[in-house]
Amino acid sequence: MSTPSNWPLPPQSIRFIMPHKIIRKLAQNKLSKDLYPLGAGYYKEAEGHRMERLEHDDHLVIYCLEGKGKIRINQKNFAMNSGDLAVLPRGLAHQYASSPNFPWTIYWCHFEGDLSDEFVDHLQLPKQKPVLHLGLHSSLVSEFDALLEARRSSYHLNAFINAANQLRQILTHIALLQPLVRSQDADSFNLEKIHSLMQARIHEQLDIDTMAASVNLSKFHFIKKYKDVTGTTPVNHFIQLKIERACHLLDISTRTIAEVAFMVGYEDAYYFSRIFKKVMGISPTQYRKLQVGAWSYKSFKNDSA
Repeated sequence: MSTPSNWPLPPQSIRFIMPHKIIRKLAQNKLSKDLYPLGAGYYKEAEGHRMERLEHDDHLVIYCLEGKGKIRINQKNFAMNSGDLAVLPRGLAHQYASSPNFPWTIYWCHFEGDLSDEFVDHLQLPKQKPVLHLGLHSSLVSEFDALLEARRSSYHLNAFINAANQLRQILTHIALLQPLVRSQDADSFNLEKIHSLMQARIHEQLDIDTMAASVNLSKFHFIKKYKDVTGTTPVNHFIQLKIERACHLLDISTRTIAEVAFMVGYEDAYYFSRIFKKVMGISPTQYRKLQVGAWSYKSFKNDSA
């Protein structure tokens, strides 16, 4: 694997490098050997983040959510802005850096596999132009987030096989989105940008002012426009996303309710439980009991009717 940057990792950022023994198993397993991650991460407002590789022996994808940066290849600079995606294939020497004034927030993943070259070719990116303006897509943000869940698996191979297939989903999703990419009018309402911001901040609090500023609208006009387009408020949608995420965490782990609450941005577990019940009709504890048959689905339907 190409050496990842040694940028000092601040809170709310993630860097996960696959253990060598896991990489060997992924390279041998029939379900993952065609494509698998070597390392992945989420860097939030990555001030001072920069990297130079004269030798690059794997593939790298970078997805910029916010801020700015640049990539330099063959003496040419390419700007990276919000919604841009870069793919740096094996063998391509490169440099990249976050903007000092508007540091980028990015997802990244180094990957390899028997068919990794074919997956990169499938993207049909212009040669010597690694940056594609894909736009912000909340579903793609969710897929990167799901890929990073593997780091919580206590090194269970099945979790990493799932991560390998999540990477397959990401790359094929990028290829699917490309024909749909089009320039948006500067005055148009970029709903995907808002939803991607929500997904990226799902483990935090996110105020209306920040959401409105991201699409250059006043707080009043943002709320009105959002409700006109979606039929709900941005706050309600953000809460819905948090609870969906909480359900996923309750499904796949044995974390306590308080731990799940904290992971979706609620420091008060009791307040989180009230919000969860308001959305789902049952408490987090009752939801978890559904998994083990200690609480019936019929009860769930009756209580939430």
